[in-house]
Amino acid sequence: MSESTLSRKISLLQATAINMTDMVGIGPFVVLSIVAETMGGPYFLYAWLAGALLAFIDAMVWSELGATFPLAGGSYNFLKEGFGPKWGRLTSFLFIWQTMIQAPLVIASAAIGFAQYFGYIVHLTPVESKVLSGSVVLIIILLLYRKIETVGKISVLLWMGVLLTMAWVIGSGMAHGNFLQPVMHVNDGLQLNMGFAAALGLASVKTVYSYLGYYNVCHLGGEIVNPQKNIPRSMFISIIGIGVLYMLMNISVASVLPFSAIVKSHFVVSDFVQALQGAKAANIVTVLILFVAFASVFSATLGYSRVPYAAAKDGAFFKVFARLHPSKNFPYISLLVLGGVAFLFSIIFTDIKQVVHAILAMRILTQFIAQAAGLVLLSKRKGRSFLQWRMPLYPVPAYLAILIWAWVFYSTGPMMMESALGFIAAGVIVFFIKAKVNKEWPMERKVIGQ
Repeated sequence: MSESTLSRKISLLQATAINMTDMVGIGPFVVLSIVAETMGGPYFLYAWLAGALLAFIDAMVWSELGATFPLAGGSYNFLKEGFGPKWGRLTSFLFIWQTMIQAPLVIASAAIGFAQYFGYIVHLTPVESKVLSGSVVLIIILLLYRKIETVGKISVLLWMGVLLTMAWVIGSGMAHGNFLQPVMHVNDGLQLNMGFAAALGLASVKTVYSYLGYYNVCHLGGEIVNPQKNIPRSMFISIIGIGVLYMLMNISVASVLPFSAIVKSHFVVSDFVQALQGAKAANIVTVLILFVAFASVFSATLGYSRVPYAAAKDGAFFKVFARLHPSKNFPYISLLVLGGVAFLFSIIFTDIKQVVHAILAMRILTQFIAQAAGLVLLSKRKGRSFLQWRMPLYPVPAYLAILIWAWVFYSTGPMMMESALGFIAAGVIVFFIKAKVNKEWPMERKVIGQ
């Protein structure tokens, strides 16, 4: 086996496990109360449906691109191919530009969320909380520093823990006896007006964030067995599975706790279990939630570590990131650098929720909207038969994805949008400086007579 080539060892089961563990982190347990408070009534369940709908539609875009370009790096390749040999350089560079900051922030935010939720069991001082969050990142790096087939097996184990935790929460609500009450009263007080639309948009920013990760398999495209079939399948299985689990979990909690208690709770699922089964059971479920958060950090770090590697191997990023471990055959430099930055963020920041939202706003432009537009351009340039998996009703889902992502971007608020646009502008400047230094497009010197 060549040391310069990744091995296709991740099966459909393992790919689905990686996606689902990335999707279910600390997010849904933390934002449940925030979503309910933002919506202001039992109809907060609609925000979770909106998140699932966007993920499902967007997964069609990812499926077409992921099945056609099953390579490490995911969106880097999609943007480069979609926008062509010239403009593809800029769009793919901007994706790498935001990834080098956004990825460590996402990893660190999950680790910080882990430390904060640990506060339900043991009160931590600010210093102790930072030590714990930093330790989570270091342990993740150690677990990922091994062959991909071993990592795939670890992912399945972590996935089982995710399913066990969700099953406990959902099962407890069903056993309580009022499980269908939230569904029967979901429209109580609902008024379809601009206020509801604004609240739904703001709440959907939180629920969409909880669904992110359904595409993680695309970043590992070079390591997926039978990618033309397994990449789309793993995404749709993950979205449907997690969407059902999220809805059942929210219904379960709302069937036990009054709405006023949900919006005030910082540990809503733990409080839910305590109300039904006592403090000891609440501590146990909190440990399981922490396990889920840990699993999510593991999966996200795994996927992100392949992005700088792909760009470096293609000559669009620093060459050192293209190195594979000589015996374990994984991009260890990329893993160590992203993990190191994430470790620093995890001990520097204590509450980076607003920062992560700003990064999410930036991702919408440089990744989600950009690659949907790139898919449309690619289809026009090479024809639909070029795609190895084709969405039904094309191009409707692609345009819907663009419109809905634009709505979510607007819902992040003026400050977030301005931050995203500012960071993208800085990336464009860096790109042109790099192009001038390396004499690349669009700053290459033209030879007279050619």
